Amino acid sequence: MSGAGAPDITVDGTGLRVTVVAASWHEQVMDGLLAGARRALADSGAQWTEVRVPGSFELPVAAARAVTAGADAVVALGVVIRGGTPHFDYVCSAATTGLTDVSVRTGVPVGFGVLTCDDEQQALDRAGLEGSHEDKGAEAVQAAVATAVALREAGL
Repeated sequence: MSGAGAPDITVDGTGLRVTVVAASWHEQVMDGLLAGARRALADSGAQWTEVRVPGSFELPVAAARAVTAGADAVVALGVVIRGGTPHFDYVCSAATTGLTDVSVRTGVPVGFGVLTCDDEQQALDRAGLEGSHEDKGAEAVQAAVATAVALREAGL
């Protein structure tokens, strides 16, 4: 299981506006990711809104609109589980490239909480649910908020 060497990130996000854009596929995993994100956002002191979209493919357009609407940071949450067709590769690539483009083009941090897993158990192990080994929803929030704070403090 990855996660070894992860930093312990605690920052004060007071005054930040964060938008969580979340896919709807794989409800149990998404419930865990969203719960972790909500806990981390509450701990950060940031204000937040949530936008649900059908799947991970739709996350980049929602992230772009969130930035246009004034978000200081975006957190993208989704789950893509490998199947028997190349669909997995296309969706993972589109979501990753699209979210990276939003962040680099706008200068607004996008926390990447899109799980790209070979099977459902791998997703459950990362979802922040009871018995999970990792909490990728919380980690995505911490990364986005910490980056927004670092940029703000540097005057960038």
